Amino acid sequence: MTMATWAADCAERVLPLFEEAYPEDNRPRNAIEACRAWVRTGVFRMAEIRGASLAAHAAARDAKKNDAACFAARAAGQAVATAHVPQHAYGAAYYALKAVAAVDMVNAVMNVIREREWQAERLPERLREEIMERIVVQEPRSGVSIKLKKGEGF
Repeated sequence: MTMATWAADCAERVLPLFEEAYPEDNRPRNAIEACRAWVRTGVFRMAEIRGASLAAHAAARDAKKNDAACFAARAAGQAVATAHVPQHAYGAAYYALKAVAAVDMVNAVMNVIREREWQAERLPERLREEIMERIVVQEPRSGVSIKLKKGEGF
């Protein structure tokens, strides 16, 4: 439940990037709300979780001309999927960082580093290093690169 709460928090931070661009589309918000409902009640209905995740990812595809909105919707889809597979929480944080980078390319490095620090601070200390070492922010010559390291245990 800790990972799902963290994933929902990460996704919710960037949700305004989607909602400002697509105010009539509530699929990403519904996904985050489904995630929070699962955490709050412990009631897991695979059809609801899967449906909310797929709907948020469909919203991301519909927003493909707006990278920040697209990544924000993907973050929501990954967050709710954490109910099914905890590793999806990494995806929520990863896509949230990509959304932050996409919204302001000039200040992307600084904004992504700040957002990643915010994400790390919300994790219990016992999990922080293990989780955040998989979410890698690099500064190539131009811009920022965000990678999700998969491997053993993923």
